[in-house]
Amino acid sequence: MIQWSSLTAAQKTQALTRPALSDSSLLQDTVKRIIQRVLDEKDEAILAYSKEFDGADLSSLRLPVEDIVSAQTQVSAEVRAAIDLAYSNIRSFHEAQFPQDIKLETQKGVLCEQKHAPLEKVGLYIPGGSAPLPSTVLMLGVCAQVAGCKLPILCTPPSRQAKVAPEILYAASKCGIEHVYLCGGAQAIAGMAFGTQSIPKVDKIFGPGNSFVTEAKQQVSQRVDGAAIDMPAGPSEVLVLADANANPAFVASDLLSQAEHGSDSQAVLVSNDKALIKATQQQVLHQLATLPRKDIASQSIANSRIILTDSMQEAVEVSNAYAAEHLIVQVDNARDLLPRLANAGSIFLGAYSPESAGDYASGTNHVLPTYGYARNYSSLGLLDFMRRYTVQELSEEGIKGIGPAIMALAQAEGLDAHKQAVALRLKALGVLKDNVESINE
Repeated sequence: MIQWSSLTAAQKTQALTRPALSDSSLLQDTVKRIIQRVLDEKDEAILAYSKEFDGADLSSLRLPVEDIVSAQTQVSAEVRAAIDLAYSNIRSFHEAQFPQDIKLETQKGVLCEQKHAPLEKVGLYIPGGSAPLPSTVLMLGVCAQVAGCKLPILCTPPSRQAKVAPEILYAASKCGIEHVYLCGGAQAIAGMAFGTQSIPKVDKIFGPGNSFVTEAKQQVSQRVDGAAIDMPAGPSEVLVLADANANPAFVASDLLSQAEHGSDSQAVLVSNDKALIKATQQQVLHQLATLPRKDIASQSIANSRIILTDSMQEAVEVSNAYAAEHLIVQVDNARDLLPRLANAGSIFLGAYSPESAGDYASGTNHVLPTYGYARNYSSLGLLDFMRRYTVQELSEEGIKGIGPAIMALAQAEGLDAHKQAVALRLKALGVLKDNVESINE
């Protein structure tokens, strides 16, 4: 347990430092080689990597559409109902985010507009691992569907039997996704970024993944022939703010639900009550013993922080400094703290708002900025699947009205061609005479 008020400024910074990201030159070089091989050999390279890394001997990358359709019969009624409920809530929340175009006459004859359009081709990456992630399919797929993206494609690692979990496919079908490709890792990111014989080149890539996927996303986003990405990514994390009246069992369960994501996940508890902290520590040990993924969660708990503050105001300051991906607020009158909570990817207010709700079915998106990026990045939303652009239209009256200002500014910046583009029009309108540098009227 860390006593916050006793730390120096340097010690406070150290206490909130995340576990180091894997950014070794070996990782970077390995990913660079994978990307280059995919650029050179395309499908052949990805098929070879699928056999090497996933143990899947594939003849083609694209999953037949009929396999997506038939997945519904392979999913239990209970799970189908859960996916349906989550889909409905996620869709409702993201439909409400649809932006309004703007059309404004800034002055007489000068019409300015802001419009929005969906990205045409988007790549959705769904990690493999020990459990299927239909929830991530919904988070990404619903956004693409509501935005109106013409071609959403999904890449996910196949099993050794060249299969994809039916839960993933059922969620994909709900989102109208027909292009599913059996590939994962850095090679899948490269395939989507540059295109192959089978995989279309996309405009932007979304979704979480391991260190190879994260590194590949960073590398392709830095190339002019690559693709944009959703956000920087690091290990998942949670910070729980709790006061004396918080339920220790609830707090412990939230810490552990984060810890079981992976051994590099981080769980942080910040409280102004020592008794609550001790009770929570006991609950963590008790609940940990019952978890099937206790080995992973135990490793993650080693990266955890428990911080005792002198007041809840100080606890809020710690939270803002950490900028958590998930921020859970288990204090009396939790909503009252909301105006003071400056940095977080997603905030969960009150005792009955576990992180699990946002991860699955409340409606908010669970793709969130990690590793402190919540200071300057937003949670994934509908606008990430769209682009905005502007339109301007000037009438004769409009160019007459702002022409002199444009010419004056262009001259001040030494851009004579800019000035001439306006001057020629004003001369054509008879407002500016030949060899006259400004309007005298």
